[in-house]
Amino acid sequence: MKKPIHFNLNHKEITVEVRGDESLLTVIREYLDHTGTKYSCGLGQCGACTVLVDKEPVQSCITYIEDVVGKEIITIEGLSADGFLHPIQKAFVSHDSLQCGFCTPGMIMNAYGLLLRDPKPTREKIISEMEGNLCRCGSYNRIIDAIQTAAIEMNKKM
Repeated sequence: MKKPIHFNLNHKEITVEVRGDESLLTVIREYLDHTGTKYSCGLGQCGACTVLVDKEPVQSCITYIEDVVGKEIITIEGLSADGFLHPIQKAFVSHDSLQCGFCTPGMIMNAYGLLLRDPKPTREKIISEMEGNLCRCGSYNRIIDAIQTAAIEMNKKM
């Protein structure tokens, strides 16, 4: 039996009929067709499915949809505005931090959550906070550089 679940997705109120045992990732991708968030390990160990729930990064593959009722969810699709990339997206492009691109949405969302909590993180803090996101291409140094650049750009707008 399905029931309605209400939450905010990318700045829009959403109501979706679900069984209740689905993951947030399944609902985002399969029910709502927001496919920027990636499915990879399904165990919360690689970070490819990272989204923000009330401004905190979570692995959507291990988060039940019922746990986000009434909360604000931001996916990679929710970062750009009015056709313009968010500074963190621009930084990933300019630093060529997306070799194959599969991990990129999760990397960006985790990095964005970090920058919301700590607008001026040290390189060491970035490394520590990004440890749960795996990049099979090994673009880690460029990813760290991109996050540092994004922090500078985001701080200019404050």
